[in-house]
Amino acid sequence: MTQRFATDVLIIGGGVAGLSAALRLAGPARVTVLCKGDIASGSSHWAQGGIAAVTDPEDSFSSHVMDTCDAGAGLCDERIVQFTVSHAPRVIEQLHKWGVQFDQIDNEYHLTREGGHGHRRVLHVADATGKALTESLWHKALDHPSIELFSNRVAIDLINTSKLDRRANRCAGAYVLNRRSGAVEVFQARFVILATGGASKVYLYTSNPDSSTGDGIAMAWRAGCRVANMEFNQFHPTCLYHPHAKSFLISEALRGEGAVLKLPDGDSFMHRFDQRADLAPRDIVARAIDHEMKRLGLDSVFLDISHRPALFIEEHFPTIAAQCREFGYELCREPIPVVPAAHYTCGGVVVDHNACTDIPGLYAVGEVTCTGLHGANRLASNSLLECLVFAEVAANEIAKQIDTPFQQLNVPHWDESQVTNSDEDVIIAHNWDELRRFMWDYVGIVRTNKRLQRALNRVELLKQEVHEFYSHYRVSNDLIELRNLINVAELIIRSALNRQESRGLHFNLDYPEALEHANDTILFPGAMEHLELLRPQVQPVS
Repeated sequence: MTQRFATDVLIIGGGVAGLSAALRLAGPARVTVLCKGDIASGSSHWAQGGIAAVTDPEDSFSSHVMDTCDAGAGLCDERIVQFTVSHAPRVIEQLHKWGVQFDQIDNEYHLTREGGHGHRRVLHVADATGKALTESLWHKALDHPSIELFSNRVAIDLINTSKLDRRANRCAGAYVLNRRSGAVEVFQARFVILATGGASKVYLYTSNPDSSTGDGIAMAWRAGCRVANMEFNQFHPTCLYHPHAKSFLISEALRGEGAVLKLPDGDSFMHRFDQRADLAPRDIVARAIDHEMKRLGLDSVFLDISHRPALFIEEHFPTIAAQCREFGYELCREPIPVVPAAHYTCGGVVVDHNACTDIPGLYAVGEVTCTGLHGANRLASNSLLECLVFAEVAANEIAKQIDTPFQQLNVPHWDESQVTNSDEDVIIAHNWDELRRFMWDYVGIVRTNKRLQRALNRVELLKQEVHEFYSHYRVSNDLIELRNLINVAELIIRSALNRQESRGLHFNLDYPEALEHANDTILFPGAMEHLELLRPQVQPVS
C-alpha cells in the first residue's frame, strides 16, 4: 500500500527558494521539503556569480530597476522589479542571520559587476555563492525541529482536489516517487510551494545539473495553471568548451573584472555588436558568439583574463581556476575556450505578487515562475534575489492562513493495478536524446518558423509515445523527467511560434525586428492554441 505523509506546507525543491521559504514558515507550521537528490543536486548550489543588491551608497534602487528593465527588453513588470529590488537589503540581512558571510574588503562588501549592470552591486562568496547559500540554509533546516527533509524524491503530479470533488478546487499535495525504493508515496499538505527550478535540460547543452527538467512547470500546467513567456530561454554565453567539462559555467563576473572575448586570432569582437562590448546583457553576447562561430566555422571562441594578476584571479575565482586547470587550461596564463549553453528559464508558471498560482493552495517561487521580474531576458544575478524575495512573500502569505480551519479530503493511493514493469527502457533513452537534440537544433539561440514547426511535429510524436508508455508501465525517474521535458518543450515551441517578433532571448530570422508594444505570451491549459497577450492584473505589495 502507498505510504502516506501529512504536513502543513509541502515544498517541492531544496534549493535557495525552497529552503528559505521553509525557514521562514517553520515554527507556526510543520514544513516538509522534498529534494530530488542531495544538497548539490539543484541549480542553486552551482550558482557562481552572486546576488544583485544595492548596498553601495553610490548605487541606487532606480539604477538597478533601470538595468533590469533594459535587460528585459521592455517586457518586465516595473512594479515587480521595483518591489524586488527594494527588498534586496532585507533578504541580505536575513542571510547574515542564517550564517552566510559575503566577501568583504576593509569591512565593506566586495562587489562585482556583471553584464548589463551599470554599477558594481553583486554580493558574492568568491565564485561559489550558490554553494555557500545552500549549505548555510541546508544546515539551518536540518537543525530546525519543524522542518523535515526528504531526499531522493521526485514529484510525479500535483493533487488537485477538483479531480476528487467537483465542488473543490485546491492543491492538496503531490504523488511522489521514492527514487531509492521505487515506491510511489502520497504527500498531503494544506499548502504546496513549487521551488523546482527551470527546464534547461530540455536542451542538449546546458550549464545546469541534471535536475533542471522543468518538473514544476509541467506539473502546474497539467494541474491547470497558466504558463507564460516560455520562449525566453537564456543561453549563458560562456561555458567551458571541453569534451569532459559538461558545459562547466564560466561566471560572468570574469568579464566584470576585465575578461575579454576573443576569436582564435586574438581579436576581440564584442565591440562590433554592442557599445557595452563584453559587458552587454547575456542575450546579446550569446547571439554574438553564435554568429561568430557560424561565420567562421568555429568550435568555440575564447575568454581571456590572463592580463590580470595571477594572485587576483586565484583569490576571486578559485573554483573556476581549479576546474580549468583540471581540464588542462591555465586561466592565469592563457585564453580558455568557451561556448554558449542553455542556462535559465525566464518564463514559467504565472504567479501574482504574493507568489500565488491559479490554483488555491499552490504557490511557486524561483526559476519555476514567471513573476514579471525578468521580462525577455534575465539580468545577471537577479535570479537568487528573486528566489529570496518571493520565498519571503509566499511564506508571509501562507502564514496569514495557517490557523484557518481546513478540511482535508481523502486522497486515493497511487494505483498500479493496471501497469507492469517496463522491459523497453531503451525507448526512454532514445526519446530523451532525440528531444534534446532537436530542441538545440531548431529552438536554440536563433530560430525560424520552419525550424519551430519541425520541432513541434517531432514533439507531438514523442508526446504520443511517452503517453502510451506512461499508461502501461510503472513510473521511473527517467520516465517522469522525460514526460515533463516533453510538456515543457511543447510550451516553449508554441510560445515561440506565437511571438511574431524578435525580443530579448527570442530571435526569429523570419521576424528580426521587435514590435512597438511588448506583450507577454500566456498559454492556457486546455486551450493551447489560444493566446491572451495581456499581463495578469496584479498590484505589488508594500
